[in-house]
Amino acid sequence: MKAHDGIYLDGAWRPAASQDVIEVVDPADEQVIARVPAGGAEDVDAAVRAARAALPGWAATPPAERAARLGALRDVLEARKDEIAETVTAELGSPLAFSQAVHAAVPIAVAGSYAELAATHSFEAKVGNSTVYEEPVGVVGAITPWNYPLHQIVAKVAPSLAAGCTVVLKPAEDTPLTAQLFAEAVHEAGVPAGVFNLVTGLGPVAGQALAEHPGVDLVSFTGSTAVGRRIAATAGAAVKKVALELGGKSANVILPSADLARAVNVGVANVMSNSGQTCSAWTRMLVHRDRYEEAVALAATAAAKYGDRIGPVVSAKQQARVRSYIEKGIAEGARLIAGGPESPRERGYFIAPTVFADVTPEMTIAQEEIFGPVLSILRYDDEDDALRIANGTVYGLAGAVWAGDETEAVAFARRMDTGQVDINGGRFNPRAPFGGYKQSGVGRELGAHGLAEYLQTKSLQF
Repeated sequence: MKAHDGIYLDGAWRPAASQDVIEVVDPADEQVIARVPAGGAEDVDAAVRAARAALPGWAATPPAERAARLGALRDVLEARKDEIAETVTAELGSPLAFSQAVHAAVPIAVAGSYAELAATHSFEAKVGNSTVYEEPVGVVGAITPWNYPLHQIVAKVAPSLAAGCTVVLKPAEDTPLTAQLFAEAVHEAGVPAGVFNLVTGLGPVAGQALAEHPGVDLVSFTGSTAVGRRIAATAGAAVKKVALELGGKSANVILPSADLARAVNVGVANVMSNSGQTCSAWTRMLVHRDRYEEAVALAATAAAKYGDRIGPVVSAKQQARVRSYIEKGIAEGARLIAGGPESPRERGYFIAPTVFADVTPEMTIAQEEIFGPVLSILRYDDEDDALRIANGTVYGLAGAVWAGDETEAVAFARRMDTGQVDINGGRFNPRAPFGGYKQSGVGRELGAHGLAEYLQTKSLQF
């Protein structure tokens, strides 16, 4: 797609007040492929004012009409799915097949789920002598990351629109072209002017201005825990609602009764997916000591298959970050069984699929989110030891449990301090709540729980 040289404001593309620009780089070949505005505080203010002006009309729009606009948005995204996939591949570096199957298909499904939910959800209920109404929280400031650029946008904007909120979106500076394509789709779907607004820009400038703006009622952020803390502090000072989807260090627990080969192969695939740039990736594989070396051998074989199947990480900065963690793992005594810090290609921000064995729970690579194709394999003695290790980080976003008996797996999963657990390779469900415990965030995305984040309640007593 051709990049827009303006911001999407009040239903039209308009010049940004800021003259600064962001260069969009293809991480596979390090070439600049586009330039977009680096909007500033003045642009954010204009977008928030447009959203506030549109709020009364959109909040009063019947849910059936809001559902119709979301259905139209879903249809536009479906019609442009090939363009979406090509755009994500160009600015994120994701292999085209993965962009088609995940980066394009999943947000289309999520948009469709909110079209259905807006049409069927009851926004009022009788409770004794009271009538309880669910009303839009107001103007939403949505700040989204680069790793799943369209999915993260849709996961915030779709429930906002279903609830009757208006939105100002500040997408990640690494992947602004996908956000511009989404704005085109919103326009084509007939969403009224001002209901959705887009300001491309840098996080410390446009993102900070959006989080601090007094005209924003809720800040919905997905990204690092460190930035999430700052946003929460800023919002807290204004007693402003936040929804935060933050970091993860998820455990893939393989119980002794599990099909080990399947559990290891699926676990490696999970970590290598999207070049490891997934907050919910199962980056810690926990294996009973009696089957540990067998699992290590299986993981090394599985990782070798991904050498030319994964794309680059998003940027030179991210490549350097991942390399530093791999070097730290080696320095702290972990056994490198696949990959390493050296780039497998002369050009592009590539990282070799990397697997560490003999990782202990206190090692840096077992505690901190790396956000690259790096797997740590840890051994445990018994189920209580496995649970201690699984729960032994500040995060609690996702995880997996494998066992020969599903009941055994469920019993273990119920003891994990994490927001979502896949049992024996359970499939992704776009209607199930997604979000974390502990420092992995506040609130939930997707489905009815995601819609609830953008609603507030009012009760009338009779």
